[in-house]
Amino acid sequence: MNSVDQLATAIRNMGARQLVVVTGAGISLASGIPTFRGSDPDAVWSKDVMEMGTNRFFMENPGESWAWYLSRFDNLTEKEPNEAHTALVELERWHTARGGRFLLVTQNVDTLHRKAGSERLVEVHGRSDEVRCSQFGCELAAPSGSMARVDLDLDAFRTEPSDANVPRCPKCGSLMRQHVLLFDEFYDEHETFQWQRVIAGAAGVDLLLFVGTSFAVGVTDLFLRAATERRVPTFSIDPGAADAPHPQVVWLKDKAEELLPRLNLKLQESAQS
Repeated sequence: MNSVDQLATAIRNMGARQLVVVTGAGISLASGIPTFRGSDPDAVWSKDVMEMGTNRFFMENPGESWAWYLSRFDNLTEKEPNEAHTALVELERWHTARGGRFLLVTQNVDTLHRKAGSERLVEVHGRSDEVRCSQFGCELAAPSGSMARVDLDLDAFRTEPSDANVPRCPKCGSLMRQHVLLFDEFYDEHETFQWQRVIAGAAGVDLLLFVGTSFAVGVTDLFLRAATERRVPTFSIDPGAADAPHPQVVWLKDKAEELLPRLNLKLQESAQS
């Protein structure tokens, strides 16, 4: 049985139970967005270090932090979903149409799942198109506030990137920051990361599909541990991996943008037969 048939059979046989998909940077590589820890030549960690993606670095060097993030996020606005993103939208619709529960948890901040049309979506690491105030409790800060990046005046900073020109909160005057989970922060620090929904999804998963993730962060560990402890059918699509992340995980070496559309065709064919 080939990889597509194997995954299609498992999804068909799970019936109307909960299907959870967890995606990482690898799913957006075909959209022209470099991964973090991947083997592609433009992988972010081949050029930058983990230290810059911390709240501590931001508080000590706000101008440098902003410049670093703008260099990463400015090119995301024109990126478009690829075939893997749109295939997951189709998979969500197919599974929910037969009464199944579906949850898509993405580690990506590029908003491409949202652009593609995913509805049962958790952007657990935040969003590149939003910013927030650094002063906890402000209307535009944690635990629940944020604002669209396009509504923030960045002209002065772009003209002269410096600590003095870091944008300030329009409500309280504190420094503005990225609305993303930094490496020295916790998942439950902002309500829009929906961490309780993620925990519930891991506890109730009946089939788990990882797509393009390096298994190096807390959310992947949570789902992998939950699935292996309960012996839930688990698959990982990652053509660049050296091996399966766990003996119980079925490793699919195809590219997601090729495998997932074929998967949907198999599921639709089975529904018509």
